Amino acid sequence: MRKLSLIIFLITGIGLWGETLPEWLIPLREAVYGQQLGVNEIRPLYEAAKAAAQAHCTGTALDTALSRCEYLMGRTLHFYERKQEAVVHYHEGMRLAEKALATAPSSEGWLLRAENLSQACSIGPWSYTVANGLNVEKFAKNALAINSRSAAAQYLVAARWVFAPAPFNNIRRGIEMMQAILVNSDLEKDDYFNVYSAIGYGYLQQKKHADARPWLIKSLEIYPTNKFAAELLNTR
Repeated sequence: MRKLSLIIFLITGIGLWGETLPEWLIPLREAVYGQQLGVNEIRPLYEAAKAAAQAHCTGTALDTALSRCEYLMGRTLHFYERKQEAVVHYHEGMRLAEKALATAPSSEGWLLRAENLSQACSIGPWSYTVANGLNVEKFAKNALAINSRSAAAQYLVAARWVFAPAPFNNIRRGIEMMQAILVNSDLEKDDYFNVYSAIGYGYLQQKKHADARPWLIKSLEIYPTNKFAAELLNTR
């Protein structure tokens, strides 16, 4: 009953953020960021989103929508440490984004190429990450060349400086870039969460727990059940 109530909430709670994401894709995204449903509960939402994409979209729009579905399903499997299964979805997401870009280059196509690659690089192996990691920023900047206000693309560029291990990071620079996103871009619900939690994470890396706390609280106001943000908030 709890799972059913959660799914109903995901469906009826859409539209509160002025979303540009298709309404049939939002329940999948909400479940992924909510981190309450298991893989077997999220998979039907993934299948439903793919079916809706095929019903509503054609051509490059279909390829980019399906790429987004693959990315989100990959994130779910990744969260549950089913990394090899996640990689399959990320690579399919890249293939679909490349297909769309070959037909009609777009900011969304480049963004999805970058997002799927970013997650694949975080899994590795190291040789794959070294060979492909710099392309994440390259592809994100290609997206920004078409749509300079893409919050998700700006986030990918800034994330390198926040999340990369030392000595490859620059936390201060990354935090400043994340804060600039809140002023200079068009944000959706998940963009706000990503930026807020990244700023909080950055301050934690600097051992500035008091500075991190309000940002992490803001991220949990968006997705109260997100375990990643909750764990960061409880960091001592």
